Amino acid sequence: PRGAARAGKPLLMPALAAHVLRRRETADAPVPGTLLAGLACATAGDTALLADEYEPAFLLGMAAFLGTQVSYTAGYLRQGALTGLRRRPWIAAAGLAGWAAANAAVAPGLDKRLRAPVAGYSLALTAMAVTALGTGARAGTGALAFLGSDLLIGLQAAGHVFPGQEVAIMAGYLFGQYLITTGWPVTP
Repeated sequence: PRGAARAGKPLLMPALAAHVLRRRETADAPVPGTLLAGLACATAGDTALLADEYEPAFLLGMAAFLGTQVSYTAGYLRQGALTGLRRRPWIAAAGLAGWAAANAAVAPGLDKRLRAPVAGYSLALTAMAVTALGTGARAGTGALAFLGSDLLIGLQAAGHVFPGQEVAIMAGYLFGQYLITTGWPVTP
């Protein structure tokens, strides 16, 4: 539920970052800065969205999560995502088509001031998901779960609310972030 019961949400990504650091220390592997930067931005976004009934908080949270998407995308590009996408160009085409369809469905219900920021953020989110799919199934599945979670938030912002939506949003977000972080290659 919304409100005080969500106060622990900003602690989730730092806990996941601690897990990643411990896992990489055990494997004697470097910690990718793009992954940690993405988790730090997600923590900032989670914190901003605690006051999500206010438009400035929503925009601030979206801006912080934009940092997450850019960080993850940069990391996936360093992992060779473009090579994987060259072998399967349909992934990028499907991502762009999905982005256009989702924005066409959500935009009419959004406040006009939110349409451009939501379209821009969702394009970055789609790029992250597409590049994740170019690196591997685990990270790609996580990115798709993250994308699905944010699509549910977009639908909610556009006035499309249904029972269990909050649970689905959090489940997709947490599952997605877990798969993204544990799907990041660990190389000594």
